[in-house]
Amino acid sequence: MTNTEVFAEVWRGDYLECQHRGTAVIVNDSGDIVEAWGDPNQIILPRSSLKPLQALPLVTSGAAERFNLNSTHLALACASHNGEQQHTKSVQDWLIALDLNDDVLRCGPQWPNHKATVDAMIKTDNSPCQYHNNCSGKHAGFLTLSKHLDAGPEYVDPAHPVQMAAKIAIEDICEEDIDGHAIDGCSAPNFALSLTALARGMAKMANHSLTKSMMLHPELVAGTGRACSEMMMAMSGKAAIKTGAEGVFIAILPEQKLGVALKIEDGATRASESAMAALLVRLGVADAAHPMIQKRLTPVQKNRAGLVTGQIKPADHLIT
Repeated sequence: MTNTEVFAEVWRGDYLECQHRGTAVIVNDSGDIVEAWGDPNQIILPRSSLKPLQALPLVTSGAAERFNLNSTHLALACASHNGEQQHTKSVQDWLIALDLNDDVLRCGPQWPNHKATVDAMIKTDNSPCQYHNNCSGKHAGFLTLSKHLDAGPEYVDPAHPVQMAAKIAIEDICEEDIDGHAIDGCSAPNFALSLTALARGMAKMANHSLTKSMMLHPELVAGTGRACSEMMMAMSGKAAIKTGAEGVFIAILPEQKLGVALKIEDGATRASESAMAALLVRLGVADAAHPMIQKRLTPVQKNRAGLVTGQIKPADHLIT
């Protein structure tokens, strides 16, 4: 990647120990770039930050209405969840309502990203199922659309009607031809876009039912202790945010009708969280003093003895 800027700094005492570089762009719902850092035309794989756009055909096709999906379902369709009971029970119930089961999912099993849940599973000698996968809500949405379209079971195939519908919807809302795709961790195709196109698509999601569902159920979008959930709770409906692997993060600001997309060059989550928190503060939707914002904006670093050794902080140019 070229033409990136410093986004986050890691300090140990008075010494700058590490810097994370990245690219970010803020776009309005007319498609105009409001602000940019680095090269906003950079092509990236959005990874899980793409989920709100991947879920669009679930709503626009009429599948959500036909199968009586509510805001809980729509939030889960956009989620990278922890695999806590609040997530897995909802996905299981969703599959049962479709007369389907765990076997039809194609995301693969995954241990939950929640220590208490993992501990409970180990104590009862349980193994992870596919519904524990952080993407199982997205896949339940894919299965719902597939059933609505009367399509085949291999819904993650890039040539399947479900993925073709997602591709068309993403190109339409982002106003950009998809550059290509790679296979994501959950086996679904992940469509490559410019950072500007990704932000443009998110800006146009400002008043969408998927965005409203994410803000209504932030705990379902990620889970206990996670950045997406905690920062959305802190902002009380002022923004919907979604992380992606390898340092990608997006935000949707309904009142301002803005979309934000950023990518950290080295893929560091600690940097993407700090940088996104800084941009949310810059845009006036997050309070830098709120504990759940501060936790990501300027997290302290401690050693194993509990001593504070340093701090992560965003680059000054992101927040001022």
